[in-house]
Amino acid sequence: MANTRNTLEKIRNKLDESMGIRGVDQKPQLSPVPNSKDVGRRALRNFGTVAIDSVIPDPDQPRTKFSDDEIQRLANSIQDKGQLHPIHVRWSEAHDKWIIISGERRYRATKAAGLPSINCQFQEQELSKTEILEQQLIENLLREDLKAIEEAKAFEQLMKLNGWTGKELGVAIRVNPSRITRSLSLLKLPVDIQDRVESGDLSPTAAYELSKLPNDEQRRAALASGESLTGSTSVKKMQGKVRERKGKSAPKRRGLKQTFLTEDGWKITVSANKKGNYHEMEQALEQALDEVRLRIQNNVHLG
Repeated sequence: MANTRNTLEKIRNKLDESMGIRGVDQKPQLSPVPNSKDVGRRALRNFGTVAIDSVIPDPDQPRTKFSDDEIQRLANSIQDKGQLHPIHVRWSEAHDKWIIISGERRYRATKAAGLPSINCQFQEQELSKTEILEQQLIENLLREDLKAIEEAKAFEQLMKLNGWTGKELGVAIRVNPSRITRSLSLLKLPVDIQDRVESGDLSPTAAYELSKLPNDEQRRAALASGESLTGSTSVKKMQGKVRERKGKSAPKRRGLKQTFLTEDGWKITVSANKKGNYHEMEQALEQALDEVRLRIQNNVHLG
């Protein structure tokens, strides 16, 4: 009998729990005052909705300028259809706020729409400054949101942070190294010309041609002379002005040239200022042969 009681005592807790009876409340204990980091977060911890005042832009974000019209259009869409995609944020203990990694345009539009909260994807793991900049840069490049000078400065910053060459940066963010080289060349230009690129008054491609000149004086002079007649600067015109400043003549046009030798010692050369094929060459030779026969008929003698 004693053995039976001892056995029942040993298994009592398990029997009670199997019937739903617990001697100790095992529910998680929640803080009576929630941490500001956790306000508004849902069970799916990586996503949630927080007060928009709890979110701030990243001061190191590569993109610094936004179109007011573009923001207003997106604000109207958010008012009508809601926020379709969450912004990506990380927590800052120093600011006691969420800092935007990507999605500042959506954040600005949500504020413009007058909404009190915003949907977020929360970055749980710590990110290095390089990783944050890479994410921001890649998102903007994929969306083609960055202006040319903003892109160049972001490239330069990433290269300095990591000690990368342009080629290494290209591999890291999957961008053609030639694009990086051309972009960085814009930072050689004086601030006044960079400002014109930023405003859209001068195309990045035309500005790249200017960067080939050795100093700012020549760059400004080439830009002024390129705009003297029409008030605008095409890439082709800028290439010509840069060649003038560098003392180089225009490159020769590539075309076609073929030489044929006959058994009698005649040399026949066919040339053109454009590329072509043998069918076009045959037509040209037939036209030339018709001309030769016409001269024979008219007794034209070779001088």
